[in-house]
Amino acid sequence: MKIPAKFMKLITALLLIIAGVGGYYFYHRGEISTDNATIEGRTVTISPKVQGYVKALYIQDNQLVKAGDILLEIDPTDYIIRRDRAKAALLAAKAAANASHNNLATTTVSASSNIDASAAQVASAQATWEKSLADRQRMESLFNDGACSRQQLDQAIATEKADRSALDKLLADLRSAQTAPSIIAAAKDTGDQLLAQVRQAEADLAQAETDLANTKVIAAIDGRITKRSVEIGNYVQTGQQLATLVGTELWVVANFKETQLDHMRTGQPVSIRIDAFPSVKLSGKVDSFQAGTGSHFSLFPAENATGNFVKTVQRVPVKIVFDAPPDAALPLGPGMSVIPTVYTSTGTAL
Repeated sequence: MKIPAKFMKLITALLLIIAGVGGYYFYHRGEISTDNATIEGRTVTISPKVQGYVKALYIQDNQLVKAGDILLEIDPTDYIIRRDRAKAALLAAKAAANASHNNLATTTVSASSNIDASAAQVASAQATWEKSLADRQRMESLFNDGACSRQQLDQAIATEKADRSALDKLLADLRSAQTAPSIIAAAKDTGDQLLAQVRQAEADLAQAETDLANTKVIAAIDGRITKRSVEIGNYVQTGQQLATLVGTELWVVANFKETQLDHMRTGQPVSIRIDAFPSVKLSGKVDSFQAGTGSHFSLFPAENATGNFVKTVQRVPVKIVFDAPPDAALPLGPGMSVIPTVYTSTGTAL
């Protein structure tokens, strides 16, 4: 039976459609794409560590800077004065500590010598007094027998009293000398206190030098200056945001549906189209997957422990890195929309 021509055309069209759909599916079966993706990058808030008036400003809006470049300077006059004052305080503390150290050394040596000298003097005075006492007793005996005069007796009594007074004084000196360990300990404590003051002065000087160095605000990374809000002459506070430095290292964060992750793996190739530059296509690869959905880490995560729970497909942020840094002539930055296409086991990046 002959098939009408119009049916043959219809069948042929259907076969072509089926072949086209099948071919498209076969060719693109390993491609996973999303338009919920943006460029991300490192951003550093530029803020001073010290306060003061801005003396010099070396940055303009959207200026490209290198790590280590000086971005601005705060008037250092007050901080130079503080540093010089800290240096003077350190010198004074060191001088006092050195004097205390020398005093301790002298006291340690002289205290022991004083004890020995005082003990020898006491022994000599003891012998002298004992002789004077014996002479007095003998004179008293002779005076009673009428063998000596009253003048001789008075002389012997006066000599014995003088020798006894000298002995008492030397005994007091010996007791004073025997307090040497306490004197040495006190001198050592004073020295330790002055050494602590030296360390405190050294810390104050280090802080003053650090504050002086921090009057120059330095770029931490390579990048572009954005949102500059400072001018020469402004008084800035510690930690005040003056600008934002956007790093030159960029990547893509694509929020894929959790149902798209079945065949997606780290290292798979990715083609990236940028909404702002439709004719530009970049290449990259899957770097990593966030450990959790985006909604879970949102400010107000969804509360699913309710009786009217409705299951919704969640999205998981996937980090995609570029194979090569994008052309510096392209004004790319965080937040710009892109469309990444991941090629899984059967797909091939174009």
